[in-house]
Amino acid sequence: MPDDPDLNQAEGQPYPQRATDRDMAARNFLIFNTAILLGILFIAIVFRFHKITLPLVDGFSWREISTAMMADNFQQRSWNIFFPEVSWTGPGPSYQGREFQIVSYLTALLYQLFGWHDWFGRMVAALFSLVTVFSLHRLTARCWGEMHAHAAALAYALMPAAIMIDSSFLPDPAMLALVTLGVWLFVKYWAGGSGWLLPLATVSFSLGALSKPPGLAAGAVIFYLMVCWILEKKWKQASWVFLSGLLSLVVIGAYFSWAIYLGRSYPPFHVAGTGGYIWEDGFRTYLGNRFYFQSAWNTSVLWFYGYPFIVLFAVGLWIPPRPAEDPRRRTLSRIPYVWLAAAVIVYLAAAGEITGNVWNFHIFHVPVAIFSGRGALLLATLASRTVLTPAVVLRSICIVAVALAWSTLPLVRTMKKPIAMKGKLLGEELARLAQPGDLVVAIAPEVGDPVAIYYSRARGWVFPPGGGDEEWSKFVADDAIAIAQLEELRAQGADLFGVAKNATDKQDLLFVEHHDGVIDYLDKTATKLVDSDDLLVYRITRP
Repeated sequence: MPDDPDLNQAEGQPYPQRATDRDMAARNFLIFNTAILLGILFIAIVFRFHKITLPLVDGFSWREISTAMMADNFQQRSWNIFFPEVSWTGPGPSYQGREFQIVSYLTALLYQLFGWHDWFGRMVAALFSLVTVFSLHRLTARCWGEMHAHAAALAYALMPAAIMIDSSFLPDPAMLALVTLGVWLFVKYWAGGSGWLLPLATVSFSLGALSKPPGLAAGAVIFYLMVCWILEKKWKQASWVFLSGLLSLVVIGAYFSWAIYLGRSYPPFHVAGTGGYIWEDGFRTYLGNRFYFQSAWNTSVLWFYGYPFIVLFAVGLWIPPRPAEDPRRRTLSRIPYVWLAAAVIVYLAAAGEITGNVWNFHIFHVPVAIFSGRGALLLATLASRTVLTPAVVLRSICIVAVALAWSTLPLVRTMKKPIAMKGKLLGEELARLAQPGDLVVAIAPEVGDPVAIYYSRARGWVFPPGGGDEEWSKFVADDAIAIAQLEELRAQGADLFGVAKNATDKQDLLFVEHHDGVIDYLDKTATKLVDSDDLLVYRITRP
């Protein structure tokens, strides 16, 4: 065939036709992958928005209520985001040292626009989770390709722990969404993307880490890619990344220094997330508890993942993808391992805190989803060279069915049980009885849970009162101490006292039995308003 381009065009234009065919194939491939991603996002929406209007009475009630109270106080008392405040330590101010309040602040804005609904916080968290699904998909595509991206995003969409945390009024969904988005944008920048991606990645990652400190673990990916640039002697690019990272750390450090100062300066002198770290408890304590691995395993099997996802994760971790020929692709393919290793280091340093507040495991869920997706892809394809054979499709359907039946559906149902419903009922009864400005004292079924105060729509105290170094999840030793505490609260203005009759502390002591002397004292000194099968409410009279 002649080499003249004009002559080629005159003879049927074979070269442009080939280019057109390639463009058409690429376009069809893009449409196909986009359709799959949209389908996965739809699945994520279905699972995260199912029962989105559930009151804040599930297994995470205690932590959700504190977040919800901060949203209330932003909308009702002050819009200053640097002064997060709860309502369970009296008339206030009750500022606390907390993470940067992105979820609660956005929820407060919704309250201002549409009125108060307790499920708005769940909705905000669920919307953040869709950013996580999208960013995880695109990040995995950069690392291991489109098919792995589909499998990883689907694994995250169906993972019980991710569903539960992403549909809870917690800061963790915003943390994971923003750090994953930041890492993906940075990976695009590292792979040759536009320069504006670096500041966007820095802002997104910084906001994620401000939302919850465990998000800093994902910064290991950025550090790893910066080191790769240094090894390639790309000093200019590495310098910009270093300066951006330094600025990010300065902002994050400054905010959390302020949060610690705030928490130590105002009653109840509480800084969230303190305690349970290896430098506080000591290495011997951690070693004696075997780094809390048994607790982490029990959480994983019985609550967060179930055996199907654990098996998929193990298979995906055990059999890595075939090394790419392109050195840059090989560098990117290590990102899931870097993220997982950094999360493990965070766990080893803070196992006591993480196993006590299990939503902190959320930082693991990006690498867990990636490796679980790879495990599912390996089991589905086996010896097949293509994923479009009937055998592969059938195996894929079976894997998803087993994951749904054995993990997703039963575990999410377990986690969403309304275990604090009687605390909500107590709060609603207090709301019915309270006069404007009344302060309440409430004991929920789980002692220390402020759910009853939240649903009373008033301010007040949990009982026994706590904060700072005080223990508020177990009853005091005897009635005399409890009565003295109650008298102190009366002096501070307490108006109503309510208790759920099944209120039990972490020592398994039942209030109506352990503190029957307190009830006798209230019968003599206060006015009984409610005495039902479930609740006991008194109006506290003034001396």
